[in-house]
Amino acid sequence: QVQLVESGGGLVQPGGSLRLSCTASGSMFGSYTIAWYRQPPGKQRRYVAISNADGSANIANSVKGRFTISRDNALNTVYLQMINLEPDDTAVYYCNMFPDLGPWGQGTQVTVSS
Repeated sequence: QVQLVESGGGLVQPGGSLRLSCTASGSMFGSYTIAWYRQPPGKQRRYVAISNADGSANIANSVKGRFTISRDNALNTVYLQMINLEPDDTAVYYCNMFPDLGPWGQGTQVTVSS
């Protein structure tokens, strides 16, 4: 089973940028569809972006134009590039397989605040 580990979060000012990484252990990473999700404080976890195994991507409307997702199968990594960050982007960000979820990892905290 693929194990996924998130990294790259931190504290950033409004308007700033971050790139999150989701690195997998295990084989056949390129055959998996991987999604980024986020859970703001006190709210439900929702998807924000999907990297399909065929190389295509889907971005949630709430972040379209500011977030992009990409993958490097040679490094077993999916990236979430976030620009023009807003306070409402504050959340714990997770990656997981899509649509059939695997175990949730620890996530990486993103805090957007001045």
